[in-house]
Amino acid sequence: MDGKHMQIGEVAARTELSLRTIRHYEETGLVIPSARSQGGFRLYTETDVARLMVIRRMKPLGFTLEQMRDLLDATDRLDAGTGLDADERDALLERVRTYRQAAAEQVAKLRIQLARAEDFAATLGARLEQSTPAGPVRS
Repeated sequence: MDGKHMQIGEVAARTELSLRTIRHYEETGLVIPSARSQGGFRLYTETDVARLMVIRRMKPLGFTLEQMRDLLDATDRLDAGTGLDADERDALLERVRTYRQAAAEQVAKLRIQLARAEDFAATLGARLEQSTPAGPVRS
């Protein structure tokens, strides 16, 4: 990480999250700004942006804030890597595997929903083609 700090507006643009959403995630303890400017503005790093992207990707898969917090805690502890014995590390990896499996299951469900939505749109398109006169359009 280069140590560069960004204000919340830049982070919002990069993550495609609203300022309000980022502040909400701060209030719930999911993401804490790495620093504050002398004027009190929130300052974020690339690590903070990466954390927000994890949250953003979990949200449409139906994960709760508590589940997001749990996964982020596990990955934070794994990334720190210090003070973990083999059993703790294995338990953390198992938590991450559980979330990966849950994400894969949700993705499969969403693919089915998308296929159904595409079929529906195609059905409507075919219906419109059947109902449209073949001749020139009159106004």
